[in-house]
Amino acid sequence: MTERGPLLTALEWQLAVGVDEVVGFEPANRYAPPPEREAPASTPPAPRAAPIVVRPAETPAPSTRQLVRTDDLETLRDRVLAFDGCALKKTATNTVFGEGPAGACLMIVGEAPGADEDRQGRPFVGPSGRLLERMLAAIGLPRDEVYIANTVYWRPPGNRTPSAEEVEACRPFIDRQIALVAPKVLMLAGGAAAKTLLGTTEGIMRLRGRWSSFGTPNGSIDVMPTFHPAFLLRSPARKREAWRDLLAVRSRLESEGS
Repeated sequence: MTERGPLLTALEWQLAVGVDEVVGFEPANRYAPPPEREAPASTPPAPRAAPIVVRPAETPAPSTRQLVRTDDLETLRDRVLAFDGCALKKTATNTVFGEGPAGACLMIVGEAPGADEDRQGRPFVGPSGRLLERMLAAIGLPRDEVYIANTVYWRPPGNRTPSAEEVEACRPFIDRQIALVAPKVLMLAGGAAAKTLLGTTEGIMRLRGRWSSFGTPNGSIDVMPTFHPAFLLRSPARKREAWRDLLAVRSRLESEGS
């Protein structure tokens, strides 16, 4: 068979099956060797996953309960000074921890520092402090023999009432402070202090003049709620009732040998 034989045979087969048009623009060379196959493009390596970095766990900040575990008032004071868990500290000028001798027979706790206390870093100064000193002198107690503090350690802006969160942040510290001072009588000045430390919703008008108790790890302490000196400056007619509260405190101290 000549070289044209296979071509004619292929053409005849195409005509027989009805092919009537050219499907390519260039003639096919059926005798050419097959084209070489292109090597497949190399597959790029899959990107490596970023290594997981395991960071060491941050050391948790000590809880307030841990901070108050001390048997020393000076250490407790240092920890209050370093404490950042109460928002009031950001707006206050000074921390007002409290002052007086450990083991004082009488401890007085008020609500919060005011403007004078914030400037000086001492509790109960200014007009209310001077009235308190006169009240104490009337029952034979000089101020420097009494321990004085507040339920929060920083002045609330505008002398507003401390929020529940602010009081709660300071609560473990004042509880421990009372336990370390270990007074024979605890006098709570004002409704806010009385409600906080006695865990009651009753107002100062009902609470004042009634003995209660405050529990500590070393036993309970007698508590007398009374009016805050700042309230007495605004309502001098209430001084008679405050005087009766002071006489009750003096009588209790005398009965316990103070």
